[in-house]
Amino acid sequence: MANRYDLVVIGTGTAAMVAAMRVRAAGWSVAVIDHRPFGGTCALRGCDPKKMLVGGASALDHARRMRGNGVAGDVHIDWPELIAFKRTFTDPIPESHEHRYDEKGINTYHGHARFTGRNSLTVDAESLEARHVLIAAGAEPIKLGIPGEEYFATNEDFLAMERLPRRIVLVGGGYIASEFSHIAARAGAQVTILQRGERMLTHFDPDLVGWLMDKFREIGVDVRLRTTVQEIEKKGAGFVVRASSEGRDATFEADLVVHSAGRAPALDELDLEAGGIATETCRLKLNEHLQSVSNPAVYAAGDAAQKGPPLTPVSSHDAKVVAANLLEGNRHRPDYRGVPSVAFTVPPIAAVGLSEHQAHQQGLKFQTKSQKASDWFTARQAAEKTYGFKVMVEDGTGRIVGAHLVGPHADEVINLFALAIRHDLTADNLKRTMFAYPTGASDIGYML
Repeated sequence: MANRYDLVVIGTGTAAMVAAMRVRAAGWSVAVIDHRPFGGTCALRGCDPKKMLVGGASALDHARRMRGNGVAGDVHIDWPELIAFKRTFTDPIPESHEHRYDEKGINTYHGHARFTGRNSLTVDAESLEARHVLIAAGAEPIKLGIPGEEYFATNEDFLAMERLPRRIVLVGGGYIASEFSHIAARAGAQVTILQRGERMLTHFDPDLVGWLMDKFREIGVDVRLRTTVQEIEKKGAGFVVRASSEGRDATFEADLVVHSAGRAPALDELDLEAGGIATETCRLKLNEHLQSVSNPAVYAAGDAAQKGPPLTPVSSHDAKVVAANLLEGNRHRPDYRGVPSVAFTVPPIAAVGLSEHQAHQQGLKFQTKSQKASDWFTARQAAEKTYGFKVMVEDGTGRIVGAHLVGPHADEVINLFALAIRHDLTADNLKRTMFAYPTGASDIGYML
């Protein structure tokens, strides 16, 4: 006999936790399902553990930059100790999440969820019936369709390594490749990035990415652009990566090959067809309320929905929208204005709002102020040469159209620009604000 619930949530990451808790607080019966340890990508396999490793790399980099400026002595990363530090955060999470669910009366299931009907699922041998289902199963590395891709290490594998390999090849040029390369290179690995495109970090402003590339070179990361991986071959204890670069063959030897070429919603094992859930180009077809267009009992949030940027705050926002629509009817829509994005390189690069290209495409009239600001106090006090910005302000309204930062404190200062964009503050509003000095935020007035 099937267990019956008002809501069944597939996944236990940020979106799943937020939605399950809100709906349960309204008195609904709720269950959550995950075939992996409870906690989701961000807490266990992504942003949080990555940031803990970045903390070590950043501390090392700062100490090295200050050598000769009052800081002396050799500093290095002890990789096993850094991983042990990371585990002080990640190891307790699954049990902690299960305890939170149990405290709130939310039932938990371990196993693979599969739809067997529009309102029914199985979790391994158990059957569940649900008035509503929320798909919040996150994302997984995309298949590249190349021989030997079974040898890829994932972001999860990298973050769990007890020993740092000597030679690391990262395939792809986005967030994962950029962040992991900055960690690994500073920890002593020989790092190569193979990027098929014309440049790294395509979601960020090309001029600022260009300034950041000086840092890649400075720390010894070998970035190969316009390079397509064709095969990964196992060779003894290591690997050979075969690629083509602008018509020429190239080979790279590695002790670890990391998949950093993109992620897609983790939908393959759900048997969406049995649930009457329509997809298009491997994505769920959803309406403006994050509801399936073909099965109104089903909603999606976060990376599984792919409506907003693939970021943790978006997952939380989506979950709040879904929970409100479940409890109140479809009256709410997600609002993705002013979502900031950061790649936690050292130093970080950040963006919010439109790029120059997007603003031109929308026919906006605006002024751009951009400068490489290595001589500003914020950069000089940190002995950091990589510092710059690009900010666009709309003619007439003074509205912030987009802000792009690279350098010290960029990951924090970008939030103030996000606040301005989301709440329609103008450039003059920011200029008239008195920020604490000297801080990264105190530079904002000079960026406008």
